[in-house]
Amino acid sequence: MRPIQRKFKNRADLKTLRNLHGTKKLQYLWDYFKLPLLLLGILLYVVVYSCYRHFTDKTPILYTALVNVNAGETLTTQLGTDFLNATGADISHDTLRLYQNLYLTDDENNPYHEYTYASRLKLLAAIDDEQLDIVLMDREAFDAFSQNGYLCNIEALLSDTDASFYEAVKPYITDNIYIEEDNAFELQFDPSLTYSAVTKEYPMGLNFSEAKLIQQAGFDGDVYVGIIANSPRVETALSYLEYLFYGDCWPSTRISPAHTP
Repeated sequence: MRPIQRKFKNRADLKTLRNLHGTKKLQYLWDYFKLPLLLLGILLYVVVYSCYRHFTDKTPILYTALVNVNAGETLTTQLGTDFLNATGADISHDTLRLYQNLYLTDDENNPYHEYTYASRLKLLAAIDDEQLDIVLMDREAFDAFSQNGYLCNIEALLSDTDASFYEAVKPYITDNIYIEEDNAFELQFDPSLTYSAVTKEYPMGLNFSEAKLIQQAGFDGDVYVGIIANSPRVETALSYLEYLFYGDCWPSTRISPAHTP
């Protein structure tokens, strides 16, 4: 009884406790010890949650987004789990983050137009946080990414890092236009102005409509692939391009994803 006795203010409180029974006794104990019990509960929660995260969290080796294109169950598996298996990644610790249901369109009659604002915010946040590496998209989305300068010079990247793959995909390299600056903001307040812009054109993506995995999916229209300019996982992104292009026969020879930054 000594540990309990030291916690009570006086002997009268202890005597009161001894005379109480059932729920009244529990209520009396709660009134005395609720603060330390709450602190203990919070501590236990933090410990359990930390252990859970430690054993269940996976490290993304690549972040990929589908914009204005929808993948079925088969392609989703191929774009994620099958790529991890092809690289020899440890799927108990590594994962591939695949962003889906993202839409960018200026067409108000497009049924997905209402999702454009939310999709734009999500994509901007992912790019700013360096949590987007590869984008698979239709022409409208390809134009949007290009105009904002989000895509790297794919030709320069491929020619500098992998000459053999560069030669294989060279016919599919696609130029697009980056708008360095324009007067679109001023036009909102003065419609009499003529639109003007300073632009730069360079190879920003690959038309992968004939790539093995893309072709198997049966998309309507062309599908473009680009690498985000600020991606910190360029090596893995290049391996992903090869995987998309060659499909199931792609060999895992470039990298070990577990060592990708």
